[in-house]
This record gives sequence, C-alpha cells and structure tokens, in this order.
Amino acid sequence: MLQPSEIERALVITAHPDDVDFGSAGTVGVLTDAGVEVTYCLVTDGDAGGFDHSIPRGDMASLRRAEQTRAAKEVGVESLVFLGHGDGRVVADLTLRRDLSRVIRQVRPNLVITQSSERNLDRIYASHPDHLAAGEAALCAVYPDARNPFAYPDLAEEGLEAWTVREVWVMGGPKPNGHVDVTEQLDRKIRALLCHETQHQDPSGVEQRVRDWMAATGEAMGLPAGRLAEAFRVVDTR
Repeated sequence: MLQPSEIERALVITAHPDDVDFGSAGTVGVLTDAGVEVTYCLVTDGDAGGFDHSIPRGDMASLRRAEQTRAAKEVGVESLVFLGHGDGRVVADLTLRRDLSRVIRQVRPNLVITQSSERNLDRIYASHPDHLAAGEAALCAVYPDARNPFAYPDLAEEGLEAWTVREVWVMGGPKPNGHVDVTEQLDRKIRALLCHETQHQDPSGVEQRVRDWMAATGEAMGLPAGRLAEAFRVVDTR
C-alpha cells in the first residue's frame, strides 16, 4: 500500500456527492496533510437524492454540487470535476470509461480511490447500482484505457497522453486488505459529512454512527482499541 510520501497526486472517483465523505474523507485528510494534491471526480450531481419533494431536481443538482465543494474544503481539496451523468442511471459503458480516462490523463494521479464494483451483501448501502457502475468504469479507465495510447483517439487529439496509475484503493467492498488510521481526522470527516445538508434527516446522530463504524473497522484491521480506520481493497495496477 502506497504511503502518502510516495503519492504526488490522487484522484477520487465516486458516483454521488457525499460518497467520498462517507467512504474516505478521513483518508483524504491524511493525504492532503502530507502535501498530496487530491482531485474529486463526481460521476453524477446527485440530483435524485434528498428528501424534500418541493425542490426541483435541477435545483437539487446545484445544491449538491455546492455541498460537495464545501465538504471538499474541509479536508483540503479544492479541485473537483463533475461529469453530469444521470443520478440513478449510471452505466459502466464506453462513454463513462472515456470520460474517466480523460480525467485520469488530465490529473495524472499515482493513486485512484474509487468505489467497489463488487456487490457487498454485508453492506448493501455501499452497493448502490451507481456505486457499482462507477467503480467498474473507474477500474476499466485505470486499466486498460487511460494507459493505452491507442484507446480513445479523441483524447490524444486533445493532447492528453496515456497515463499509468500505480495503485487503486477500493472502498465499500468485501475483503479489504489495507487501511488508513484516520483517528485524528474524525472532526474533519464529520464536518465534511454535515456539509451535505440536503441528505441528512438526523444530523445529530451522524458523528456517533460514523465513530462506531470506523472504530469497528479499526478493530477489524487490528488497530488498538479506540483507533479509527477507513479500509480499502488495495490493487496494484502498475
């Protein structure tokens, strides 16, 4: 598993605003504190989210972009890319693979963090169909698309040269084999999550739920009692 000192740039690819904050905001905080340049790539604007039926879907998309932008700042991220695919309608097709390959070639990250393409029946909320599709397309974009100079000639015409990502950290899936201790990042992660105001019916309970979840993850990964962790399936893609 790459250490922060080995990472110059990282790209986080998720289906919806708030996915990164639930799954890896603590890890992002660790990376940015170490000087890593982190970019978020959001496949959708999350326009199908929320609970208020009075908000037009176009307005919800704008609200969620703004919420994610504020949340990103809490963990030191200023660079965000919104692809604008339909919320609830994400498909791991060649269009999305090309879009993600473009972003990878633009950002040129050593590390990609993304969602699992494998359904996890123990954590069904992590296995939203959009998450599965975004994860599958991201992995396809990492290998073979972004590194293949002959894939997507239009990207070459844009001046975007092929790029090889060193590692992918997959969040929310089964069989994690790596983790990041994020104990000192808890407050920032909670602040990032609470930026997503349209998505919380009980914001007062967020901190305890997240603390309990990350404490269980830390215990499962062998950390001392009281330490908090985010876990990943680490994939060597060199």
